[in-house]
Amino acid sequence: MHQTAPLIRNCPPNRSTGAPARVYGTSAPTRRPAARLVAAGAVVCTLLLGAVSSAMAAGAAMVRNDHGQLTVAPDSPLAARLSVTPVILVSPSRTIPVPGEIRAEPSQSISVMTPVAGAIVSLPVSAGDHVTRGQVLAELASGDMALATTDAAKARAALDYARRALVRAQGVASAGGAATRDVESARNAWLQAQAEDDRATARLTALRAQPGEGGVIRLTAPIDGMVSAVNTGAGAFVTDPTAPLMTLTGTQQVWAVAAVPENLADAIHVGQQADITVPALPGRTVHGTIAAIEPTLRADTRTLQARVVLANDDGMLKPGMFATVTVLTPQPPRIMVPQSALLMNNDTVTVFVEVAPHAYRRREIEIIYDDGDLCEVMSGLSAGDRVVTQGAVLLNDD
Repeated sequence: MHQTAPLIRNCPPNRSTGAPARVYGTSAPTRRPAARLVAAGAVVCTLLLGAVSSAMAAGAAMVRNDHGQLTVAPDSPLAARLSVTPVILVSPSRTIPVPGEIRAEPSQSISVMTPVAGAIVSLPVSAGDHVTRGQVLAELASGDMALATTDAAKARAALDYARRALVRAQGVASAGGAATRDVESARNAWLQAQAEDDRATARLTALRAQPGEGGVIRLTAPIDGMVSAVNTGAGAFVTDPTAPLMTLTGTQQVWAVAAVPENLADAIHVGQQADITVPALPGRTVHGTIAAIEPTLRADTRTLQARVVLANDDGMLKPGMFATVTVLTPQPPRIMVPQSALLMNNDTVTVFVEVAPHAYRRREIEIIYDDGDLCEVMSGLSAGDRVVTQGAVLLNDD
């Protein structure tokens, strides 16, 4: 190694002493720092090349490619990031929303009428009241009811008398003190009395009311429900037995009647599931099944009426409410995979299928995109195939 001799240069004199100043230096820069930099660079390059080689070796150790079949080491970090899910068959439902209305079930909407004419002496209920089965709704004083009650009492008394007379005649005849004709006459009278009692009892049954004292008839509720209308008042005299005094509406069950357009009539069938929502009850969905469909279209609206029977134990569904009936139409089963499993390779879509534990092979598929997390597979996969749904991009070598 060569070094230069010190070089002394003359400079202007020092202003304080007047003596010439000297500056010591070298004639050329030394080459030792440059050599050190070269050596350091060589070391860094060696380290980088070693790191790259180690990474490539590690990657090769994690995945082995055997003619397109990628085998991942089970204990590698890559294996922990892969998630495999079996392909499933899904039976999606096509939803058909149609307008509808909540209606009272006809069998639970009853008009209360009096079976006989009479004056209303008591009317303890009013519109909107909740009533239970057997509760008294009205009391009427009726001459017809008094006559029917009296006839029934007379018939029972006559039957009892005829029965005792027959027993007496049979006893006398057995002792030899009466003719056979007397026994037959007593039996005939007993049969007639029995027929009259049956007639009187049947008339009271036909009145469908509980007889009270003085010919007062008590009308009772035949079902549990609400009093939806009252058409009379206390003190009124009822002369037309066919005129409804009030209307009861049962609330335990209601109907959701859907107006199905003519062009959707073929898609609606009895037994299909339906979801019913009511704007007056936001956030509430009631599930039911189509119970019946009218055979003819409504001429004015060109719609088909489909009926869904709904339970209404809490009474929140009121007849007359507007509703939306969403009919669920089942579709054929389809093969579905998560969209996270898809790999886009130019114009093709592929997935990695697990062919053996920790071994995967790329497979091209045809799909139909959906708005949800799943998409339909038209070809390339079968039910039961296991595909990589998370981390598939880490296996992508294209």
